[in-house]
Amino acid sequence: MTTIGFIGSGNIGGTVAHLAVDAGYDVVVSNSRGPETLADLVQSLGPKARAATSSEAAAAGDIVVVTIPLGKIEQVPAQALAGKVVIDTCNYYPERDGAIAALDEKQTTTSGLVQQHLASAKVVKAFNNIFFGHLGSMQRPRGAADRNTLMIAGDDAAAKRTVSDFIDAIGYDVFDTGSLADSWRFQRDQPAYAGAYAEGGDFDKPKRADRAELQGLLDQADATIR
Repeated sequence: MTTIGFIGSGNIGGTVAHLAVDAGYDVVVSNSRGPETLADLVQSLGPKARAATSSEAAAAGDIVVVTIPLGKIEQVPAQALAGKVVIDTCNYYPERDGAIAALDEKQTTTSGLVQQHLASAKVVKAFNNIFFGHLGSMQRPRGAADRNTLMIAGDDAAAKRTVSDFIDAIGYDVFDTGSLADSWRFQRDQPAYAGAYAEGGDFDKPKRADRAELQGLLDQADATIR
């Protein structure tokens, strides 16, 4: 069975870890504070989970989810992730991450920045544009009429298939939106960001979004605020 490693185990990381365990995967979780701080999360996940250092989680994962503040991306162990499929969930919040010139000057996308640091990994953008509470409650079996659709982007076709299979297994359809260069279309503040899954923008009212609706939101993306 595939093992999913987690570098970062906050709201999104913890939610994806629960979905992964529920789907039968083994998970290895980590954070910046050390494995001993993850005892409660591991207990809630059950016997298919264990805590480790970030380097150990990177080494253990067949797929590794990087879900940390983007300003700390340089702390991610790049060598340990060489050749790995990496799911990037990161978003850019300058007030938290500090100014990142390459993003402010629109030289790259958030996931492009992650790929630059993890040069030998295969980065796929996913899970960045859905509220963790919605992600943890809207999973459905394959073929369900009300199954939700999540977006991905990446430059490696095989890596995108691997991530798509994982997302399908944890309860979601997948919309491959294209390359990392175009992935700004569902970054923070774009129409296809978190509000895509909230009725009228109300996060207390999660809603399903199908591929056609998501494409419409992507088509409204504003390059001036990427």
